[in-house]
Amino acid sequence: MRNPIWQELQECNHFLDLASKIALQATCLRDKCWSIIVKDKEIIWSGFNSPPANQENQRRCNVDKSKYHPKVKDTTCCIHAEQRAIIDTLKTNPDKITWSRLYFVRLNIDGNIEPAGKPYCTICSKMTLDSWISEFVLLHPEWVCIYDTDEYNKLSFEYDW
Repeated sequence: MRNPIWQELQECNHFLDLASKIALQATCLRDKCWSIIVKDKEIIWSGFNSPPANQENQRRCNVDKSKYHPKVKDTTCCIHAEQRAIIDTLKTNPDKITWSRLYFVRLNIDGNIEPAGKPYCTICSKMTLDSWISEFVLLHPEWVCIYDTDEYNKLSFEYDW
């Protein structure tokens, strides 16, 4: 993990701010999340969390998660913002995804950016590796952090609930 220096920090803040404005479009009933994939300072695609296509009526947002089998790791009904951004980029701009950077934003109930927390989603970390995204950007309480996707993946498997 590294903290960006001045010019890179300005770029990170720009894309995180942009993502926060459009994250309000996310249809998840619990969290509003958005991811932007950027290469050479150009947005190549973005995605928000929502149920899979044609599954809006299949929401499980308010289901008691303790009733799921222990093997069920992702108990949400939504495709993660990171997953949707990666899938859609691979559909529309597959030649641009290699060595790109993924920005992730989560909004609180008031619509303001909240710290994303430490890397924990092994599904998204594996997808970024498999699609050759080189960096993962998260906002932490103290600073913007840029993770190499190998490091992000390793940390996601070490996350302690």
